[in-house]
Amino acid sequence: MVKERARILVVGGGYVGMYTALRLQRRLKRELQRGEAEITVVTPDPYMTYQPFLPEAAAGAISPRHVVVPLRRVLDRCRIVIGEATAVDHAARTATITTLATEEEGTGGRRLPYDELVLAPGSVSRALPIPGLADHGIGFKTVEEAIGLRNHVIEQMDIASSTRDPAIRDAALTFVFVGGGFAGVEALGELEDMARYAARYYHNVQPEDMKWILVEASDRILPEVGEEMGRYTVTELRRRNIDVRLRTRLESCADRVAVVSDGARFPTRTVVWTAGVKPHPVLAATDLPRNGRGRLTCTPHLSVDGTTHAWAAGDAAAVPDVTADEPGRECAPNAQHAVRQAKVLADNIVHTLRGEPLQTYEHAYAGSVASLGLHKGVAHVYGRKLKGYPAWFMHRAYHLSRVPTFNRKARVLAEWTLAGLFKREIVSLGSLEHPRAEFELAAGGKPSQDPPDNPKGSS
Repeated sequence: MVKERARILVVGGGYVGMYTALRLQRRLKRELQRGEAEITVVTPDPYMTYQPFLPEAAAGAISPRHVVVPLRRVLDRCRIVIGEATAVDHAARTATITTLATEEEGTGGRRLPYDELVLAPGSVSRALPIPGLADHGIGFKTVEEAIGLRNHVIEQMDIASSTRDPAIRDAALTFVFVGGGFAGVEALGELEDMARYAARYYHNVQPEDMKWILVEASDRILPEVGEEMGRYTVTELRRRNIDVRLRTRLESCADRVAVVSDGARFPTRTVVWTAGVKPHPVLAATDLPRNGRGRLTCTPHLSVDGTTHAWAAGDAAAVPDVTADEPGRECAPNAQHAVRQAKVLADNIVHTLRGEPLQTYEHAYAGSVASLGLHKGVAHVYGRKLKGYPAWFMHRAYHLSRVPTFNRKARVLAEWTLAGLFKREIVSLGSLEHPRAEFELAAGGKPSQDPPDNPKGSS
């Protein structure tokens, strides 16, 4: 039994936030019914995005609605607040939050008191001050960006098919991806596969007309799957006429020309930025200790080091890896650790409330799987190396088992089954990004050329 009424605040609705709140509402079911505890989840989106499925959503293999998990349905015993935490004063046990109504009310952020704090805001794209990147770059962290990128690629094929200007055609059919991690390689592999298939429905666009370029600053890609599988991935991509440039950096994409450090210049209308992430800015607006990379310093119990009643996991936390041979090593900030850390974190909060001993988080890294397009992939799991169809099948089987809720599992499996029976959809719904443009034009106005106020909208 909980010793006293506990107000638990979870900042973030991603892997850690959702799984922590989900386990807390199960473990504290009776306390929630009696009013002895309350769980509040502050998140900018009313859903959790299962990011490993973003490349397949961009390729049209999975519906965007099935890549996300609605938080209000899953966390039915929690209070969901759609907003952002802008600051945390842990000494006073309060968090400053802004909601969708804050700007309308004109009252500024409001303070939300708590007794136990879980900081799991995730990460944001690490954009560098490269000329033109802010104006022309496209990210790949959200479902909105994934679908916007799909629409954009098909739109570029439409432009290339209809223009008479060879320069415009060449730029439209050149696609530059920056970053050789999971996000960049999987997005490139799936979209190239989709575009290659879509080209058969264009009378004057052939797969060999398109240029796909991967720019990576280090000397290898997909380091998580090992050096051998990384080399195989480079060979596989190059076999598909994808230009993989290692030890190369993007220096500029101003005026729609991608300039890389080896001197090459690519006129292009598509620059996809997946070159790493950084901790969420709210971590800098707290009075909690952080390491040199801006992540919260945590103990093996997932509490924030040197404090009480503050917890963190996932991208926001620097958690010691107690299974590592060398001292000082930290758990990698990936989904494999985040999901397992959320379980231990929630249990430790319950143990704290009930005056019980805490658990230590320990998990030996199992390996990684990556998709390179339909029926193509690489995997390095428990020391076993797979490539091609077996790796692709393992990729799908693993992530189907990990996507939350039976509802989502069934829907994704049904879509994969139907995709095996019918042809791909190659329709662009770019008008979804500016739904009022048609009406503004019909009403005698001029459609706005500015990006929408929603920062997630595609421009």
